[in-house]
Amino acid sequence: MISREPTLERLATAKSLLLTPFGLDESHLSRALAEIKAHKVDEADLYFQYTRSEGWSLEEGIVKTGSFSIDQGVGVRAVSGEKTAFAYSDDISEAALLDAARTVRTISKAASQRRISVSKPKIARSRSLYPDQDPIATMDSAAKVALLGRVEKMARAKDPRVLQVMAGLAMEYDVVLVARADGVLAADVRPLVRLSVTVIAEQKGRREVGSSGGGGRFSLAYFDDAQISKYVDQAVHAALTNLEARPAPAGEMTVVLGSGWPGILLHEAIGHGLEGDFNRKGSSAFSGRIGQRVAAKGVTVLDDGTMADRRGSLNVDDEGNTSARNVLIEDGILKGYIQDAMNARLMGVAPTGNGRRESYAHVPMPRMTNTYMLGGDKDPQEIVRSIKKGLYAVNFGGGQVDITSGKFVFSASEAYWVENGKILYPVKGATLVGSGPDCLKRVSLIGNDMALDSGVGTCGKDGQSVPVGVGQPTLRIDGLTVGGTA
Repeated sequence: MISREPTLERLATAKSLLLTPFGLDESHLSRALAEIKAHKVDEADLYFQYTRSEGWSLEEGIVKTGSFSIDQGVGVRAVSGEKTAFAYSDDISEAALLDAARTVRTISKAASQRRISVSKPKIARSRSLYPDQDPIATMDSAAKVALLGRVEKMARAKDPRVLQVMAGLAMEYDVVLVARADGVLAADVRPLVRLSVTVIAEQKGRREVGSSGGGGRFSLAYFDDAQISKYVDQAVHAALTNLEARPAPAGEMTVVLGSGWPGILLHEAIGHGLEGDFNRKGSSAFSGRIGQRVAAKGVTVLDDGTMADRRGSLNVDDEGNTSARNVLIEDGILKGYIQDAMNARLMGVAPTGNGRRESYAHVPMPRMTNTYMLGGDKDPQEIVRSIKKGLYAVNFGGGQVDITSGKFVFSASEAYWVENGKILYPVKGATLVGSGPDCLKRVSLIGNDMALDSGVGTCGKDGQSVPVGVGQPTLRIDGLTVGGTA
């Protein structure tokens, strides 16, 4: 059997799910785009999507909920200047497509821009970062239930103080097709899985929670017993650690952040501030600062959508542009922003492969993929030992960020009090308060242990959610404000 090149294979899959069943082909897409291009617009595109998802959850030893859904539709967009007209339909048909096209082209009345010409179709360049498979079909229902049962059994066997176990399994098969006014045709087949584990432990009437999990763009075979055991160990350890936690001290102090998931602070406090739309409008703390020092020496931050199997990775973004490895901050100097097509055009730069949308019913905007800081040359244990009196935060819960000022508030879900280089005891209720730009300048030591999160991140912006990844090495930050409960 002769196999096709992966880009062509994905395009064939997208056409078989999103065009052929509805009597459509590329000529119908060209006609719809021509309807839009009859008026003066700068950009136009059609975004077709087919999503099949399934989820299972276990609580109190039994699978309490199960869900399965299929969603499909098309979004039609026209952009004139900085104005966007958008329409979408869950009815994929020639009539619906043309009706949406005629609706969005009216935006041309609001601006006087060049008329874009009809272009010959060309297939977009794309990557091959993950398998083109339906993860839902990689395991039958009985095996999925049994997997959750193993999570329950392993967690309870870890420690008699484990009172309750909750586990969830989520799977998604997402196929997208993008047709642009410049003739570009792009497609992607995106598998996504996630396993989550939460335990409640009790000791002397006190109850605490611990959680863990992970996933990515691969099949359910990833969750073998060794991987499940790793998640269970982390969740149980977090819960048992918090049973011994004391109230956290408050004040300005040295804070060491652990590697991996603590990169969520980097994502929220700095990453959003580097998105093109905020900087074009001048509403980010990083606006107009390309080429300037915005962080301490040694701080290099990337947004990389090209990492194999990662939750935030994309073969092509939701505008048909190839994903990229973008250096945002290099050795403390701001190098660039995260861009979608519209903001890149208005700022006179190239798109960076970061045009993302939650679904066909949403407009694209500049969004992060996998955002992380590169490692340094310090031993992580030496960094912890360098603390005279301060906090060692290894895991985080929720937080809030103001993009304009860069100010953030984050709660540590697992943290320890350190004096004279020794970890004395776990603390509870520690909250980190500061400013993203200021925080970057206070980084004094960077570990050699850069790690990515386990594959659980979901980013929200303007009511849209997309899967993302975060990461960082162990970091020492001097003079950070900690709100505590002591």
